[in-house]
Amino acid sequence: MIYTNSTTITDEKVRELDNEWTSWGDTVHYSKNPKVFRGCEGSYMFDAKDTPYLDLQMMYSSCNFGYKNQRVTNAVIDQMNTLPQLTPKFIQPYKSLLSEKMATMIQKRFGVKGRMHYNVGGAQVTEDAIKIVRNYTKRQGFFAFQGGYHGRTIGATSLTSSFRYREKYGHFGDRANFVPFPYCFRCPYGMKCDSCDRFCIKQFARQFESEYKAIYDPKTRECEFKAFIAEPILGTGGYIDAPKWYFKELKQILDEYGIMLVVDEVQMGMYRTGKLWAIENYGVVPDVMTFAKSITNGMNPMAGLWAQEKYIAPDVFTPGSAHSTYCSNPIGVRAAYEVMNIVDEEGAVFEREIPRKSAYFMEGLNHLKSKYKFIGDVGGIGFALRMEITEADRYTPNKTLCDAMQEEGLKGDLTYNGKKCGLVLNNGGFYKNVITLVPQLYITDKEIDMAIDLLDQILSRLTK
Repeated sequence: MIYTNSTTITDEKVRELDNEWTSWGDTVHYSKNPKVFRGCEGSYMFDAKDTPYLDLQMMYSSCNFGYKNQRVTNAVIDQMNTLPQLTPKFIQPYKSLLSEKMATMIQKRFGVKGRMHYNVGGAQVTEDAIKIVRNYTKRQGFFAFQGGYHGRTIGATSLTSSFRYREKYGHFGDRANFVPFPYCFRCPYGMKCDSCDRFCIKQFARQFESEYKAIYDPKTRECEFKAFIAEPILGTGGYIDAPKWYFKELKQILDEYGIMLVVDEVQMGMYRTGKLWAIENYGVVPDVMTFAKSITNGMNPMAGLWAQEKYIAPDVFTPGSAHSTYCSNPIGVRAAYEVMNIVDEEGAVFEREIPRKSAYFMEGLNHLKSKYKFIGDVGGIGFALRMEITEADRYTPNKTLCDAMQEEGLKGDLTYNGKKCGLVLNNGGFYKNVITLVPQLYITDKEIDMAIDLLDQILSRLTK
């Protein structure tokens, strides 16, 4: 039987057809029994029974402004009814308007003129950032963080620290030089934050002391690695935030040795951390900055980068240096323009309310930490929060419990205010034992109360 109407097909049949006819190479099949959803709105996903699931991962931080945001939806519909398709060989008004709006906002924040460049996803725009670096420096080596994630195209995979994304695909001669991230709860150097004397940044600086450290020639002052790509807060790595001083001191080292800083804001941009760009929390100006996901509120594949003028001027990054058929597609550009209108109009509210709500959320997380010995650490910035799930010693990673928490939330049999509901969670971290908490920016205090209550119910069920 061939189904022509999604409302008549059961969840079981959806899974059966997917198992038979769809590649298992995507992330759906990490789960043996993937969840089927039928609707979404605001902070919630809905199953076939219209059971609401409070979503605390929001399409991997792609929907910062809530599911089915009416302003973005209306803009997309209007664009579909006027100019839905256009080759990037030509230009249309909203691309220019978007570029002006974003570039001027960034210039106001960083004090540096730059230009915008577009593509269709985070990995693809990472590729374009690689091209900008190689074109300008004539070298191809990058530093990157252990725990960093920049996509799964071949070039982006070379900058992503997980070997499992590369092991099937041959030799990676351009693999990045991976540097430990300043992960204070699990310090890679075995130090304690209150007594480490900033050991991690000093270890990085030591690599430039002598030619025998293998990356730098003091005579020519040339480094083999000409850029450092960095997420200000690790995303897939577990929503780990660096100490406040870290990136400023890192940038001083990079500037001294002529190394570009490429900031990856794919997950953390668009006020995820309470600032338009996460790197603003650290007082650092990037040379190149990538973004994607919530730039269209998850409505259409669209990504981009900003680069300082000297790297991307028309006589430097010349026509045809990078291209994709859908790189500045009209629907994506229009959605992004409406998102930036929202940012422009509501930015002051976000900068005030997100820190307040984040502190309120953290109160609840700390309450759970005090109640359950299986929570080793809670933390984060803004709405980029985390719970580190551990054994009873509050340190040993507990992936089994972390996985079970996600599955329990998807059963749809939790209760809140006397009604059945569910909870959508996601995990990350070096040991896949971190629950990452990524609500929409408009989440209410009552929904935060609901989130804490549902997490409490799940932990109570699983740790008795």
